[in-house]
Amino acid sequence: MGPKKSSGHFWVVLVATGLILGISAFGFTFRYYDFEKGTGDIAKIEKMVNDLRAAMNVDAVRQANIQKVMALIEKYNPKMPSDMRYNIANEVYEMSIKYTNLDVNLICATITHESAQSWNPKVTSPVGAMGLMQIMPGTGMFLAEVEGIPWVSPETVLFNPIYNIRLGCRYLSTLIDIYGVEGGLAAYNGGEKRASMWLAHNKANGILWPETQKYVPAILNLYRQFQN
Repeated sequence: MGPKKSSGHFWVVLVATGLILGISAFGFTFRYYDFEKGTGDIAKIEKMVNDLRAAMNVDAVRQANIQKVMALIEKYNPKMPSDMRYNIANEVYEMSIKYTNLDVNLICATITHESAQSWNPKVTSPVGAMGLMQIMPGTGMFLAEVEGIPWVSPETVLFNPIYNIRLGCRYLSTLIDIYGVEGGLAAYNGGEKRASMWLAHNKANGILWPETQKYVPAILNLYRQFQN
């Protein structure tokens, strides 16, 4: 009697485990039974499973992109605290979703070049541009009003990496909408007037500022690197 009971218990556990594993792996096949509300209920369950699968795929893409940005930050600024690194990476991803003409690689390429490959949230240029995406205080004040960010001071807003990325991506996205990727980058660095003239003359040399002439291919080169 003892061995038979133990064997029966073993098979019960084995079957239950198989069912749990099957459901967890989403490999469970729903069969149509002649229940009172069977067909409708099974259709609802199948939809729930499909929706869950889709959500998991989206989350997997999100996590992969966040990990990629965090790895870049680790490369250029290994001393950045891990919580700030994660928050910045998450904001970069969120901006790539919000603005369809930006992607994670382009945003990262812009930040990398603008921050002189430091990813230092408090980096400042000789002409006064501030933060990760090197925003001038006057431009930042205007963008902050549009974004609904209280303008306390340039340092408070533009040295905040989340605000800086949010403002910079809004500005860059707007310029790319108007001038395309190369023209948008040129406008971001050297102003819209020069970018517009450059495009009107088929991107001829000598129209952009010397810095901007180097800026556009530098960003695009980083962009290609980060795509790999």
